[in-house]
Amino acid sequence: MLKELSKVDQRYDAVLSVIRSGMRVTEVAEKCGVHRDTVHSWLARYEADGRAGLEDRSHRPKHSPLQMPPAVEARVLELRRWRPHWGPASIRHQIGREGITPLPSLSGIYRALVRHKLIDPRASRKKLPTYKRWERGYPMELWQIDIVGGVLLEDGTECKVLTGVDDHSRYCVCAGVMVRATARPVCEFFAAALERHGVPQEILTDNGKVFTNRLGTVPSEVLFDKICRENGITHLLTKPASPTTTGKIERFHRTLRIEFLAGRVFRSLAAAQKHLDSWVASYNTERPHQSLKMATPSERFSSRPVDAPPLPVDLSALSDLRQGDDWITRRVASTGVISVAWQVFSVGKHRAGELVDVHVTDRFLEVWGGNELIKTVLKTSKGGIRKKRAQNPAQI
Repeated sequence: MLKELSKVDQRYDAVLSVIRSGMRVTEVAEKCGVHRDTVHSWLARYEADGRAGLEDRSHRPKHSPLQMPPAVEARVLELRRWRPHWGPASIRHQIGREGITPLPSLSGIYRALVRHKLIDPRASRKKLPTYKRWERGYPMELWQIDIVGGVLLEDGTECKVLTGVDDHSRYCVCAGVMVRATARPVCEFFAAALERHGVPQEILTDNGKVFTNRLGTVPSEVLFDKICRENGITHLLTKPASPTTTGKIERFHRTLRIEFLAGRVFRSLAAAQKHLDSWVASYNTERPHQSLKMATPSERFSSRPVDAPPLPVDLSALSDLRQGDDWITRRVASTGVISVAWQVFSVGKHRAGELVDVHVTDRFLEVWGGNELIKTVLKTSKGGIRKKRAQNPAQI
C-alpha cells in the first residue's frame, strides 16, 4: 500500500540522500524539483535542529525598515487616547509639529490604531471624483448661524447654544448658551458677535422662528431680520427641510457634540458658558482642520483684506425692542388657555402643562410649540380688553 509522504519526510529523505547516499546537492535538488539553495538550507537546518528543523517556518521578516519605531507608536497611541476624536491625519500633523522624524505614513498610523483597538476599522464612504468643496473666497463674506441643543445642567435643564462660523475660515464667531432660544437672548449673542468681529456681508440661517417670519401666516420682520437690515447684512435662508445647505455649521455641531458636550453635565448656565468659551478658544487657535490643509481657523480668519475698513455696527434695534414685537413664553393652564398681552385664549386642553412660545407683533399673536405653529390670534388693544372686562368680567 502506497503512503503519501509529508513535506517533512520528503525533506528528510533529501537530506539523507546527500549525507548517507553521497548524492550531489544539484542531483537531489533536480529530483525534488527545488533550487539547490533550498537543499543547502535543509542541510543547515537539519544539522542545527535535527528532524524538527525541517518543519515549515514563518516567512515573516525579522526586521522591517518601514516598521514604525516603538517610541513613535507609543506617542501615536498616547495622542489618540488624549484626543479620541483625532484621526490619522490630525495625529500625524501633531507629531510633525513636535519634531518627530521621519513621519509615519497615514496608513501606518491607522494600522497601529487598529492593532490596539483604538479605532473601529469600518469602511469609509469615498468621495465622488466630481466632489468639490464649496466655500467663500474671503473671511467675513458669509456667516452660517444656527441653534443646537444638548447642554445639560445639574438641575435637569437642557439649554440651547447659538452658534456661528465664518464660511471661509470655519472660525467660530459666536457660541452663546441660553435656557430658551427666544428672540432677545439669540439677538443679544448675535449683536455681541457683530461688535466683536465686525459686520459680515451675508448671513445664512435656516427658517427658524427666531431668525425670520418670511414664511409665516402673516409675513413680518422679526428682530434678527431687523438687525441684519439696519447693518446692511444680506440675510439668506435655506430651503425648507434642507439642512445640508448649512453644512459647515452642522459639521461644527458634530464636533461640538463629540468633543465638548458628550457625557458632560454643567453646574450652572454661567459654568457652561465659561467652559464653552474655553473650548471655542482652543477650537479657533489650536485645533488643525483637514479642510483647511491642517491650518487653524484663526490663521485663516486673520487673512482678511487689510484694505477693507470695518463697518460700523448699528444695534439700535435691541435698545428699541418693544414688548409688542417680541418672543415670550407661557405655560398652558389645565383648562388649555394662556394669557398674553391682556388676551386670554385657548390652545387646547391636550397641551395642558406644556411650554409654548408666543410671537407678539403689532397685529397678531402667533403661538408656537417647538417648530409648529399652533394658533394665530388677532391682537386687540389694551384699552379694548379693559373695556370688555368692565362690561362682562365673567367672560375673561
